[in-house]
Amino acid sequence: MVALNAGGLVAIAAIATAPGRGAVGVVRVSGPDSVVIEVASKIIATSRINTLTSGEKHVKDSLSSIPMARFAQLTDFLAADGSAIDRGLALYFPAPHSYTGESVLELQAHGGPVVLQLLLQRCLEAGAEWGTRPARPGEFTERAFLNDKLDLAQAEAVADLIDASTVQAAKSASRSLAGAFSEQVHTLLAGLIDLRMLVEATLDFPEEEIEHLSRGRATEQLAALLARTQRLNANAQQGSLLREGIRLVIAGQPNVGKSSLLNALAGAEVAIVTPIAGTTRDRIEHAISLCGVPVHVVDTAGLRDTQDTVEALGIERTWGAVRSADVVLHLHDLGQIDDADHQQADARIAQQFPPNVPVIDAWNKADQHPNVVEVPNRLLLSAATGMGLDKLRDAVLAAVGHSASAAEGVFMARTRHVQALTATVTHLNAAQAHLQQGQALDMAAEELRLAQSRLGEITGEFGADALLGEIFSRFCIGK
Repeated sequence: MVALNAGGLVAIAAIATAPGRGAVGVVRVSGPDSVVIEVASKIIATSRINTLTSGEKHVKDSLSSIPMARFAQLTDFLAADGSAIDRGLALYFPAPHSYTGESVLELQAHGGPVVLQLLLQRCLEAGAEWGTRPARPGEFTERAFLNDKLDLAQAEAVADLIDASTVQAAKSASRSLAGAFSEQVHTLLAGLIDLRMLVEATLDFPEEEIEHLSRGRATEQLAALLARTQRLNANAQQGSLLREGIRLVIAGQPNVGKSSLLNALAGAEVAIVTPIAGTTRDRIEHAISLCGVPVHVVDTAGLRDTQDTVEALGIERTWGAVRSADVVLHLHDLGQIDDADHQQADARIAQQFPPNVPVIDAWNKADQHPNVVEVPNRLLLSAATGMGLDKLRDAVLAAVGHSASAAEGVFMARTRHVQALTATVTHLNAAQAHLQQGQALDMAAEELRLAQSRLGEITGEFGADALLGEIFSRFCIGK
C-alpha cells in the first residue's frame, strides 16, 4: 500500500474521551506539522521549556508555547481573548512518530463537557485558516491506516478493544491490535505469492526440464498452505464469536420455565415469573458471558394456538427471534414427558425450527421430578435450583463450535474476516483440484490469484474505498 501524504490533508480535531463528566478529558488535533504547531502556539500559554542536551536537563533562555516532543507540559489553555479556558497538560507528537502518522497535539483538561467543547471549538478556530475541521467517526484511526501505522485488521481491533464486553474479548482484541492475526495473514500471503510464482513459471516455460519438479513442489506447498489457512479460519471463527457473541433464543410452550431459566442464567430477576401460562408477551433480552463469550439470551412468548391478539403478536415475534438465532434452546417440561398432547405440541414446534440453526433440547423442572431417569441426549435441568446449568452452558458453546482450550490464544476477528478466509479456502481447494488434474495449470493460477485477493482484503492490501468507509464509520468520534 502507498502511504498517503499527511501534508496533503487538512488538520482534524475532536474530543477523544467518552461523553459525560470525568476527572480528565482529552482533545486531540492531528494534521500537517505546520498547522498543528500553529494551533498549539495560539492555545498554549507561553512558558519556559525544558530540553535535553548530552543526557542532562537544561532550561532554555527563550520562551516557547510548543511543548517538547513527547513530554507533558503543564500550561493554561487560552481563549482567543487571552483568558484561560482551563489548565492542564499538553503533549506534542511530531510526525511520523504518532498514532496517526501525522503531527498530533493532545490537550488533557478537566473532564467537564462544557470545558471540552470550549477547548475543541478553540482548536477549530485556531486552525480555521488552514481548513481545520471536526473529525469524522474513526478518522484518527483511518489516517493511521492510510499512513501505514496499522493495517486494516489492527485498525478494526482498536474499535473491538473499546467495545469488548468480556475480559476474554478484550484480551483477544489486544492480540489482534498487537498484530497476532495480521502476522499470520501476512505469512499466508507470502506463501501464496511464492506458490503463484511456481505455477506461473511452469506455465511460462513448459518445455523446461524443471516442469515436473515445479509441479510437484507446487502441489506440496499448496497442501501445506491450505492446511494453515483452514487452521487460521477455525481460529478466526472463535475470534468472531468473542466479538459478535451468541444469540441464544429460549423457545417452547407456555409455562415450561423459559423466564425462570433466563433469570437463572442471568443471576438476576430479569423477567417476570408467574404460574400463569402466557405471562411473557414479548421478547426479553439479557447479555451474559459464558467462558468469556458474550451471549445474548432471548426469552420469548410461549408457543401455542391463541385467540388473544396481544399474545399472538408476541408469538409472531418469537418466531422472528428464532429465525435470527445462532442457537435455539427448545425447553420442555419434564413433568409433561408422558403427556401425549404436550409431546405432540412440542413436536409441531420442533418441525418449524429453521433447519440451519442448531437446536438444544432441554427438560426443565428436574427438581420436581427426581424419579425421572436421565438418559443419553436428554439434558435435564432445574431453573429453580441451578441443576444442569453447567451442562447447558457447555452445550450452547459446543453448538457454535467454541473451544475453551483454544480460547487463550484466540485473536479478535470479524464476520468479514471469516468470510474472506472461507472464500480463500474455497479457491485453494479449487486450485488443488486443478493441479491434481495435471492439465489445468492456467485454472489453478487463476484460483490462486483469487485466493490472494480475498486474503489481502483482511489487512486492507486489497479492498474498495466503500469497505473502508463502512468500517471506520462505526468507530466513535475521537478515535
